[in-house]
Amino acid sequence: MKRAHTIFGIVASLIIGTLVLLAGSQGSILISGLPMFFVCGVIGFILHWTVFLPSFAFQTEHYFDLTGSLSYLGTVAAAIYLNPNLDIRDLIICAMIAIWAVRLGSFLFGRIKKDGQDRRFVVMKTQFFWFLMTWTLGGLWVLVTMAAGLAAITSETSIALGPLAYLGIALWIAGMLIEIVADNQKTQFRKNPQNRDRFITTGLWAWSRHPNYFGEITLWLGLALVALPVLSGWQLATMISPVFVYVLLTRISGIPLLERLAKKKWGSEPEFNAYIQSTPALMLRKPRG
Repeated sequence: MKRAHTIFGIVASLIIGTLVLLAGSQGSILISGLPMFFVCGVIGFILHWTVFLPSFAFQTEHYFDLTGSLSYLGTVAAAIYLNPNLDIRDLIICAMIAIWAVRLGSFLFGRIKKDGQDRRFVVMKTQFFWFLMTWTLGGLWVLVTMAAGLAAITSETSIALGPLAYLGIALWIAGMLIEIVADNQKTQFRKNPQNRDRFITTGLWAWSRHPNYFGEITLWLGLALVALPVLSGWQLATMISPVFVYVLLTRISGIPLLERLAKKKWGSEPEFNAYIQSTPALMLRKPRG
């Protein structure tokens, strides 16, 4: 990737991050004169940049996903420590983020340690600005995906749980279960030596080519709905969280990248092309026949 493009990506990420920090800081509890949303929101960037330095020096991507999970946990821990008036909504949102981060972070870290590498980083990790842009995007990912939840946790407003919150909790549970089941099915599929270098078409993967991403989008939508009732004014801009997750996974780094790699590997196989034609990329749909 050209250096100009990567520098533009870094600057764009910082601009977007700054706008989210400013929006979420409206109506936030103040800590020593600073909005608690801002104080907690920069943690992800700081951790990603800190781990980026040794990662580039040693040309490794092994700690990228783990850093993301630690950023979520660090942000939640800071919010719990700094907020003097946590209510039940705040605790539920904190638990949602923490459970998701521990589960996904441990899964991804274990997978890359077993596989030895992440194919997305083969060239990227050798180019300073491209690699830096990716780590900066990691910090932005943490901030924007949890922005609605963090805005609720740090908000001065407190409202009793209502129907919207219960709907959000149900969606979060459903999305979490779908993601866990999909990941486990793919892990078990890969354990079979006969499936080495093959693509999975069973279980939830017969209903969707990327059911784990469907679960991911669903759970973040659920979390945002739990947060929504206590948001007002510019804080409502943080509701971009589930939209950001959807766009990133379906239009930028998730499905498009994996689909290109899959077509490069299996694109000449009739069975693969039939799977692509009959199975939706994201939505869960009962397989034909």
